[in-house]
Amino acid sequence: MSFSLNSLYREVGLSKQAVAQYDTRQKVFDSKTAQLVLEADELRADHPGCGVEKMYYTLKPDFMGRDRFIELMMELGYRLKRKKNYKKTTIASKIYYPNLIKGMEIDRPSMVWQSDITYIPIGNRHYYAVFIIDVYTKKIVGYKVSGTMRARANMDALNMALRENDAPLIHHSDRGSQYTYKEYIGLLKRNGSQISMALSAQDNAFAERINRTIKEEYLDHWKPKDFGQLRRMTAKAVKNYNNKRLHNNNDRMSPEKFITQFSFLRPQERKLMTIFDNELIN
Repeated sequence: MSFSLNSLYREVGLSKQAVAQYDTRQKVFDSKTAQLVLEADELRADHPGCGVEKMYYTLKPDFMGRDRFIELMMELGYRLKRKKNYKKTTIASKIYYPNLIKGMEIDRPSMVWQSDITYIPIGNRHYYAVFIIDVYTKKIVGYKVSGTMRARANMDALNMALRENDAPLIHHSDRGSQYTYKEYIGLLKRNGSQISMALSAQDNAFAERINRTIKEEYLDHWKPKDFGQLRRMTAKAVKNYNNKRLHNNNDRMSPEKFITQFSFLRPQERKLMTIFDNELIN
């Protein structure tokens, strides 16, 4: 027994033309999807820890919705694996400054900077990185990779930040001895910055988060083999993060693009954010 295709189409209520149109649309969809996967691979090369949802808002495919994109990327193996680490990198100093930022409203860059130190294992050694982030723009304004936890690295990161940005109204950190170092405190005070400190990691969450982002979304994937590679890869990660990585609190813009747009806003048009522990309330 045999059936012609025309008979089959009539049986299921389809026309030959409708089937041909569907076939054409499917070929176009498949072609666009293949190109999208190439773009996703390029994005992951620059941002190896970029999550699938963030990939969608970065690539902005006009032929596929968010949920379908996420489902497809998960099927293709783009799901990220996260790892936990709890290594302590600071020893609390007896010197203490109060937390000045909880509940604070911010509406411009350089109102609040946060900083923290994180460790980076390579082989049998541990290296350390200091990052300073502008809480309003999410930009990494200063950083330093070092072989030790000495305060000199913090000084270098702070000097970098002050060379290229206005001094912050408030500098916030944990109570680590690197942040109570006399020269560090003195440099901040000479630039008119107030000093704020956290009692818990939750109260220094933006700095903690940037540590995880640089390590988990970049360095863990690039796998530096020595200190020289670590320095170069950290510099590349900071550049990619500042110029390309999207942030929900920045209206899905990179820090640099957010700053550029901010420069054109009138005061009443600025986004107002309130700092509550580990999140910003817009």
